[in-house]
Amino acid sequence: MRRKIIVDADACPVKPEIVKAAAPFAVDVVMVASFDHRLAPMDGVQIVQVDRSDQSADLYIANRIAAGDILVTQDFGLAALALGKKAIALSNRGQQYTDRTIDFLLDRRHEQAKQRRGGKHSKGPRPFTDEDRHYFLQTLTKVLQGLQEISEY
Repeated sequence: MRRKIIVDADACPVKPEIVKAAAPFAVDVVMVASFDHRLAPMDGVQIVQVDRSDQSADLYIANRIAAGDILVTQDFGLAALALGKKAIALSNRGQQYTDRTIDFLLDRRHEQAKQRRGGKHSKGPRPFTDEDRHYFLQTLTKVLQGLQEISEY
């Protein structure tokens, strides 16, 4: 089984780190983005551009992700779909989504949306840092090493 890393690339700040981590493991990288977010060609990366509708990238990914693949996304709903297909899901900050954590994250997102509809404003996410970038690269590399060890048996 040939594994791949699928990236919800519209607002992904760690695209170079994904390419860097994947290369030594010979893992395919597929970056999916809408036409509004043009991606420059990268060596060893398949770029898929989808239409501009809200969920086009998510639907493309959900229809193609398979067990053992790695998904990089900030979208909790898409991460939940990937987990349901036995894929590995990571955030852009290196958090690995799990069956145990995804329900909490989805519930929190729902509660925050209700509060926003009620007029409450929140701060939003903290700024993305070099430390976040480094932590993501470490996490992805560990995941790839673990998958390589499993496939060697």
